[in-house]
Amino acid sequence: MIAEIQESPFVIAWDHYMDIGTMTCVAISILVFLYHEFRVMMIKDYKEKYDYVNLNEVRFFWYTAFALIVAFAFYSNSIFTERIITKGMLWFYVRIFLTVSFVTIGYFVFYSVVRIYYPRYVEKRLVKLRSTPRISPDGNIMRKLNEDEEDAHLDAAQIAEEAEIHSVDYDVWLDEKTGYKKIEKYDSYLHAEKCEECGFFTSKIYKEEIEVKPTTSEPGLLLKHYKCSYCNHREAKEVKLAKLSDNV
Repeated sequence: MIAEIQESPFVIAWDHYMDIGTMTCVAISILVFLYHEFRVMMIKDYKEKYDYVNLNEVRFFWYTAFALIVAFAFYSNSIFTERIITKGMLWFYVRIFLTVSFVTIGYFVFYSVVRIYYPRYVEKRLVKLRSTPRISPDGNIMRKLNEDEEDAHLDAAQIAEEAEIHSVDYDVWLDEKTGYKKIEKYDSYLHAEKCEECGFFTSKIYKEEIEVKPTTSEPGLLLKHYKCSYCNHREAKEVKLAKLSDNV
């Protein structure tokens, strides 16, 4: 067998490079994952952490998964070498064909996981980050104000923005011991919601229409249009708008 292996320098060199490729891609996958989690850990402000996770979590997860797919491609092209040496080069091409087939399947499976299932986990993480009690500069636990209490702490421009651009939402956190407040702005257009048709977290707002404008004496009615990026299901939801404050 040693003599036969020595007579196949191309196959041996091929396997060597495939092993290097496998280890390199696994290392890249681990480094990408650790880099992302390190960045999340280093961000102390919950709102900044929220924005970073919202914009980057799915992307970095896909980079990690893709690197593992490529690692599998390299690894699968370095196995069953003895069969190739003993049975001939035909098996070399069979191995390449099988690798391409399985990697293609794996690519679409992982892509579906990242696109369809992983946003559910990300959304749970975002909800947790948004609802985690903030700490004021004096070290006190802050309280998140409800919708009725918020307007007293928002300026006229912020209240008008919420009234005119309803996908914009403000959270107001208050340190009741010192009066310190922290205002955080969120954009609903960036968030995926559960699609009523396919059940995946792939539905996003793409348009809003005001059916009834709110006034200082009467509430309004908003129509939010959603579109699912997976099954293309469209639906509209009515949302009641609060009365306008007198200072808008």
